Amino acid sequence: MLDDDGYFGESIAADYDDSAADMFRPGAVDPAVDLLAELAGGGRALEFGVGTGRIALPLARRGVPVHGIDMSQAMVARLRAKPGGDAVGVTIGDFATSTVPGTFAVAYLVFNTINNLTTQDAQVACFRNAAAHLDPGGRFVVEVGVPDLRRLPPGQNAVPFHISSTRWAFDTFDVATQAMSSHYVTIVDGRAEHWSLPFRYVWPAELDLMAQLAGLRLRDRWEGWTRAPFTGESTRHVSVWEKPAG
Repeated sequence: MLDDDGYFGESIAADYDDSAADMFRPGAVDPAVDLLAELAGGGRALEFGVGTGRIALPLARRGVPVHGIDMSQAMVARLRAKPGGDAVGVTIGDFATSTVPGTFAVAYLVFNTINNLTTQDAQVACFRNAAAHLDPGGRFVVEVGVPDLRRLPPGQNAVPFHISSTRWAFDTFDVATQAMSSHYVTIVDGRAEHWSLPFRYVWPAELDLMAQLAGLRLRDRWEGWTRAPFTGESTRHVSVWEKPAG
């Protein structure tokens, strides 16, 4: 998991909300909060990778007690500076292994954050950590993209996802290891600045096996937070696994 000395330190945290502005729109936030509040019921919620509080803060405003785990002190500082930031408890640490007191009705990972764990072992550990924090009958929710490998012809390992006169962005894939990186090139005063983020992409069926290893079972899988059906053409999914009540 990346820390303050890496990609989610001050240089990224300083303008993270602006760079991901589309994900802060009510149309992106409200359906996620609606579903998570429903799953939490009257219980507590645990966010893995709480970041600057995009989901945790509005969920807490719904009356759901929220605790977050995040390795980046710089990102959490932005959360703390926002209205209501003191209402969300935060543990600084790797969400694959860090523990917090008590149990929760729902644990969740949003916006591809499971991919920030760059090994299969770490992703498996994350599922086990979630299961250990859940009440009997609790749910673990993951929002993540479906790997876009169908756009890779033989011999190509890069897929662009944004091209403008001032910014280029593309993903690179290693299909042998499931390693990927997102690359960003920004033109500032006629000069190009480049930075990248490492990830590990993961398939829906692979996530189901990780859940099984953690003692969880798949309850629902949708294309997004509004519960549209998941199909072979879906580019992402929201999946819900349940901890047995017994």
